[in-house]
Amino acid sequence: MTKLSFGAHPYLLGFEQLERLVERTAKSGSEGYPPFNIEAVADNAYRITLAVAGFREEDLAITVEDRQLVVRGRQADDSENRVFLHRGIAARAFQRSFVLADGVEVGGAGMEHGLLHIDLRRSVPETVVQTIRIGRKDASHKEGGKK
Repeated sequence: MTKLSFGAHPYLLGFEQLERLVERTAKSGSEGYPPFNIEAVADNAYRITLAVAGFREEDLAITVEDRQLVVRGRQADDSENRVFLHRGIAARAFQRSFVLADGVEVGGAGMEHGLLHIDLRRSVPETVVQTIRIGRKDASHKEGGKK
């Protein structure tokens, strides 16, 4: 059985990068922590909401690396002077990645009630119509340059 790829399809030219993005997304991990929502808030606007209860703003880092939105969280360990009878709330670090399409940019981020909101917007490119001139080959190119 042969693997069909975007680059092998005769009508999809230059989509090799999209194939790499799909592969990278599949490798980004399917861990369920922290839970998140993705919603469309307008035609070209999205919001990612992550449940980050217990994290402070300074415990979180949001970066865009090679069209990949990466959210990292690391809490400072403040349990040295505390005695837990039961510890059910994990203070674990996380990394959550989202692949962004061309034209999607981060508009901002904010925290509210233990939820981290990241707003995204897509810039809509203008439709461009380009006319390609068909050139005529010079007769001197035929028969080794002889006329």
